[in-house]
Amino acid sequence: MDSQKSVTAVRGYDARVASEIDIYRECTDVHNLPPIFHYWSDRHLRPKLEQRGFKDPAEMFLVMLRRQCAQDSKVRILSAGSGNCELEVGVAAGLRQSGFDDFVIECVDLNPSMLQRGALLAGERGVAANLAFVEADLNRWNAPREYHAVIADQSLHHVMELESLFRQIRQSLRPDGIFVISDMIGRNGHLRWPESLAIVREFWRKLPPSYRRNCRSGRYEAVFEDADCSTESFEGIRAQDIVPVLGEFFHFQFFLGFGNVIDPFVDRSFGPNFDPQAVWDRDFIDQVHRRDEEEMASGHLQPTHMLAVLGRQAGATSTFGHTAPPRVHISSAESYAVEPTGGYAWGSWPHTAETQLDGVCRMVESAESRVKALEKELATAIAQAQQREIEFEARTAWALRLDHQLNVATLQAVEREADLDDRTAWARKLEAQLAARTAWAMSLDNELAERTEWALRLDRELTARNRAAESLGMAGYLRRPVRFARWLLATWLPGNVFGRSPDSERTAPPPSG
Repeated sequence: MDSQKSVTAVRGYDARVASEIDIYRECTDVHNLPPIFHYWSDRHLRPKLEQRGFKDPAEMFLVMLRRQCAQDSKVRILSAGSGNCELEVGVAAGLRQSGFDDFVIECVDLNPSMLQRGALLAGERGVAANLAFVEADLNRWNAPREYHAVIADQSLHHVMELESLFRQIRQSLRPDGIFVISDMIGRNGHLRWPESLAIVREFWRKLPPSYRRNCRSGRYEAVFEDADCSTESFEGIRAQDIVPVLGEFFHFQFFLGFGNVIDPFVDRSFGPNFDPQAVWDRDFIDQVHRRDEEEMASGHLQPTHMLAVLGRQAGATSTFGHTAPPRVHISSAESYAVEPTGGYAWGSWPHTAETQLDGVCRMVESAESRVKALEKELATAIAQAQQREIEFEARTAWALRLDHQLNVATLQAVEREADLDDRTAWARKLEAQLAARTAWAMSLDNELAERTEWALRLDRELTARNRAAESLGMAGYLRRPVRFARWLLATWLPGNVFGRSPDSERTAPPPSG
């Protein structure tokens, strides 16, 4: 049972990885926030940052890394979840402009498409020598070396295994190294905490109808719909755990928390409905921000964004000034049941029926344009489908021909296999006959060897007997010297001395007795 659960968990994790890669495969601008966001950040957030020596998060990263480069040479920097690497390329360019070039920023990200865009951008900005690109999953990442600094820009809320990642970063971070972060620390999945959801819906009643259109989904939300963004990918998967888990591994040198109720009004979903040039729109955003500040000052709300600098050693502080991170806040599931507040606070905005009608007309026109565009896309899709159907039919016919050829080839192969079986049987018979004849030849060879040995023995015996006979014949002549001499003369002297033919005497054997 446990193994089945682990298999299911792995499959779910793999599905999230695939979704995460797919979402950002073609996302060339990750931080494309609407104009109203920049109005809010410039008016309310930037003054706080300038008090600490930088105007935005990107400059905070540059300031902190510039200090590290001034303290040491051959500085190695890790960027955990670099995405398209715009921040890293900008920081590298800023460091080089400050006179530092002996550094490398190691960009680690899950998405190869984003790393490719980062490499291209680094080449265009002339900082390719200062950047390295590593495709890796931060949930399963192991630190390969020591780092002078680690940066994480809007990436930690995509990490499921925070403990594992922070443990690796702590082990690889030099004792005097720093961990610089800009991230979202609200509720998991970017949901609203119950107390903040109530305030969001309170302000929602003050919105004119045309401001309630979700620009990302295209839906009209009469009541703000609090959606969980972590159901399919890693978006906000453990956002609320980032700060407490960081506290288990590091010491905060600097912390600045901001934002909460303001988020849905300035993000990509509803922010485009606001016009920063319109007085009412700016006043509305200012009201929401003031409410945020009041509620966070009282401790009723927690910030959903943070800028932070951390280190391994306690006691070290940044010149930015130290601000304590927020308390850990986990609401129960029951307390999340916030009753929606519907309707409109008609007297809260000066928009007339005519202006709202104009807004609705613009929405309708936009919808009509979208419908026409969808119709064109549909027509194109139908044409492509028809073309693919023709290609499918052609490929089906081709496949049928291949199937027929395969059947013919299969029959031929079967026949050849049968022929091969017959020839194999015949070859085995020949092999058996060859073995029998080989055995017979070996027996003949053995018999020949035996007879040869017997013939050699006979030859040796005959030679011995001939020698014995010759020795006996010589002994007879020696006993009759006169006869031997006569024979010798008849054999070797020319002419017929004794009235015999020389040839007959020469060829006749000597008398034995």
